[in-house]
Amino acid sequence: MAVVRRRLGDILVEQGLLTEVDLQETLNGKQNDQKLGDALLQRGIITEQQLIETLEVQLGIPHVSLFRYPFDPMLFNVVPKEFAKRKLLVPLKTEGDRLFIAMTDPTDFITIDDLRLTTGFLIEPTIASKEDIIKTIAKYYDEESYDELLEELPQAAEEQQSDLNDLDAPIVRLVNQILSNAVSQKASDVHFDPQENRILVRYRIDGTLRTERILPKTMQQMITARIKILANLDITENRIPQDGRIKTTVDFRAIDLRVSSLPTVFGEKIVMRILDLSQNLTDISKLGFNSLNMERFMHEIDKPNGIILISGPTGSGKSSTLYAALNKLNSEEVNIITVEDPVEYQLEGINQIQVNANVGLTFAAGLRSILRQDPDIVMVGEIRDKETADISIRASLTGHLVLSTIHTNDSIASITRLMDMGIEPFLVTASLNAVVAQRLIRRVCRDCREIQPATVREQAIFAKRGISIETIARGTGCPQCNMSGYKGRMAIHEVLVVDEAIKDVINRGGTAAEIREIAIQNKTIFLIDDGLLKVKEGMTTTEEVLRVAMTD
Repeated sequence: MAVVRRRLGDILVEQGLLTEVDLQETLNGKQNDQKLGDALLQRGIITEQQLIETLEVQLGIPHVSLFRYPFDPMLFNVVPKEFAKRKLLVPLKTEGDRLFIAMTDPTDFITIDDLRLTTGFLIEPTIASKEDIIKTIAKYYDEESYDELLEELPQAAEEQQSDLNDLDAPIVRLVNQILSNAVSQKASDVHFDPQENRILVRYRIDGTLRTERILPKTMQQMITARIKILANLDITENRIPQDGRIKTTVDFRAIDLRVSSLPTVFGEKIVMRILDLSQNLTDISKLGFNSLNMERFMHEIDKPNGIILISGPTGSGKSSTLYAALNKLNSEEVNIITVEDPVEYQLEGINQIQVNANVGLTFAAGLRSILRQDPDIVMVGEIRDKETADISIRASLTGHLVLSTIHTNDSIASITRLMDMGIEPFLVTASLNAVVAQRLIRRVCRDCREIQPATVREQAIFAKRGISIETIARGTGCPQCNMSGYKGRMAIHEVLVVDEAIKDVINRGGTAAEIREIAIQNKTIFLIDDGLLKVKEGMTTTEEVLRVAMTD
């Protein structure tokens, strides 16, 4: 009698990981050739670990964690690197004539047959997460080639500089490999830190820096020169900072890199900001806005004129919020023009200008020209000086909606900052609609999340903000999150709407404390409050919120 395999969706519903409504919506919304599991992952309804455990039940095939797995290095010669990367699989071990393989899709019988024919082994598939497999390939396959590269590099150091353009040159392959690893680990930045007798290669993952490799000092000049060639920088100039850009493809994904070099005591430090164009976030509903903040923000961007400022330090997700707002406003009926430094993501239907100070195209100069182009909505990358602020205010007062960013600690400080630049209070009140302050905090890993009782100190912090708390979620650490307890990031926001009461305070030269009192009366959710509410929902931890937001 044939065994009837239960459907994946039914098992997920039965286990309480999915509702019938979610299942039907996913089935209706997924592409024809897309698997249900992939569609659920894409929508963030389940985690990869939950999918793997359910597939284990459905298929009767065991799953394996590759974190600290005792691999046999010889087997990496049996299965070629290109095949492993293309099919997302890694060899685990052999027992007699059987070869055990970790795969993301153990029902891919064509790949299993190919492996059986090329290796001569009977193939025993097991299930592993896509992320686990990508990390393993990067670590073990590339580690082997990395050692070979280091052996080749002493000879390569003697070669002519022209070899820095040779795609087969060891240094070129090494830089490509470092970038490929960074992209596969979802790093936002790559740091090349020169020390006295070595170079540290560090990745920023989920906002935290981690040393990935330590390279010999002899390689420093070659690495720096190679990156400068890619970014069209002057390789003969090492006394002044330089900025550049690289457009490339890593593992079939379009990647944009912003490159910055800075002279230090031990040589040039290079930082590369990775902008993954395939991961472009332009859906405003996915930015993590609290429902009240979302309502206020949407109301403000729907206004025909005025200024909306997004404030926060570098790397706090301001650009993502701006692009999501522009994407929401983008339609055939409106003319949207931006002036940015640099243009991070290219949006279809929007005219984007790249600042070029070398030829006199500054934010202020670009803005002046924009106003002669009949715009409806203007986005200024950053208000850095009085001239840019003046023209932005003039644009908003002549019937344009202006979106921009400003570097301040919170929303109220942004108002003070504008007046510090020399903007008259009456101009601030006439043009400023709202200020959105935001920060990025790490999410608790959904695979190792545990509910724990809140500590006495945490209860005191929550009570001070008028919130009660009994339990909080914490990640205990698992292979999926590199034992950190956190995976991915989310934003916390503070939306300050500049109403008539706040305008009165600004016009009569009132203090920030007075503005804060009115904001409290208007039920403004401050950064700390938004963060603590997300802790209460089990999305992050108190430590993460206190790391980026101050209590009173």
